[in-house]
Amino acid sequence: MTSTRTYDPIDVSSIEFWTSTAPQRERTFAALRAQRPVSWHPMPESGLMDDPNDPGFWAVVRHADIVEVSRRNDVFVSGRGVMFGNVPEELLEASQSFLAMDPPRHTLIRKLVSAAFTTRQISRISAEIEQDARTIVEELVRGGPDVDFVEHCSAKLPIRTLARMMGIPQSEWDSVVHHANALVSAADPEFTAGRDPIQVLLDSLFVLHQTASELATRRREHPADDLMTNLTQAEVDGQRLTDAEIAAFFVLLSVAGNDTTRQTTSHAMRAFSVFPEQRAWLLEDFEGRIGGAVEEFVRWATPVMTFRRTAAVPFELHGQQIDEGDKVVMFYASGNRDESVFAHPERFDLSRKPNPHVAFGGGGVHYCLGSNVAKVQLKAIFRELFRQVPGLEAGEPQYVPGAFIHAIRSMPCTF
Repeated sequence: MTSTRTYDPIDVSSIEFWTSTAPQRERTFAALRAQRPVSWHPMPESGLMDDPNDPGFWAVVRHADIVEVSRRNDVFVSGRGVMFGNVPEELLEASQSFLAMDPPRHTLIRKLVSAAFTTRQISRISAEIEQDARTIVEELVRGGPDVDFVEHCSAKLPIRTLARMMGIPQSEWDSVVHHANALVSAADPEFTAGRDPIQVLLDSLFVLHQTASELATRRREHPADDLMTNLTQAEVDGQRLTDAEIAAFFVLLSVAGNDTTRQTTSHAMRAFSVFPEQRAWLLEDFEGRIGGAVEEFVRWATPVMTFRRTAAVPFELHGQQIDEGDKVVMFYASGNRDESVFAHPERFDLSRKPNPHVAFGGGGVHYCLGSNVAKVQLKAIFRELFRQVPGLEAGEPQYVPGAFIHAIRSMPCTF
């Protein structure tokens, strides 16, 4: 049983590990993939809710095993939390929506919100995304030639897309971005600046819930062609979303829709400076090659590095007996560097084909609902970057420590 297990000698739990560089972490993951693809570890030091009595978790580092855990939602459930570290229960319900649910409730909520992510709806906002991308790069050029790429480019498109989808007034954009950032930066001492991390989380959740409730009230009185109107009107089998469910989804979308595209844009831009031949290859036929290139952007960045499941029943995974109640953590960054799946995974290779990365999840019922929107955004922002500033060079990034989002805080650029 869990109490008698010996922890693996390889460290993937400490703050030191998660403040090391991605290549350093990859050396650790490579050793685990080769030697012990499913291994037992102490719970991570998060600085949020560390529990010395928590027995630990199984680290799943191979691509095939991540896919199996993802698709076996009958065995590996999400309703007991999906964050790597422990999080107060009230935060789960208020911030993770259907991400931390299991069928049948997950099926119902996802069905209600998925209306906003149909091909028709994405086509409707594509022209707006392309116009926003054009404006953002024009503003970047006017502010240049030596600015922070994150602040002046990659952070801007996600919030504008989110605002258009949800109908968020421009006066509230900065607030939504700030509080969404807080939810993934609460373990970062530079962000919290001496404040209690749990209080930072609670304060930001309160503001985002309040914003969502006010938006929902406005849309019930004055419907519009946006996602918030859909959420207030959507009905499945006679059921509608409650205000609390709408607010939790708003929080989830604020974080997921903001951070993933933002981080992928930053990581890919940096990669173009490290692998200049890839920029030249893409520019030879941008429209013909950008579709496959975007998949490599996302594999390379792996903006979400970990998610957790809990075993609902005993299960054997890659020769290890997992008990009911055991926590199982999928390390997507490791799965996306698995040598048995990706030839030369250490290379940024835009012609990589096939590219079955797990950056949007490993399949199954929790596959990223917004993946197609993210791809439209990435195509649009890089189309404009290479049209307006094809010679832009990104300098050394400053990273945010943590085991959840592969976040770049700032990155100088010149053109």
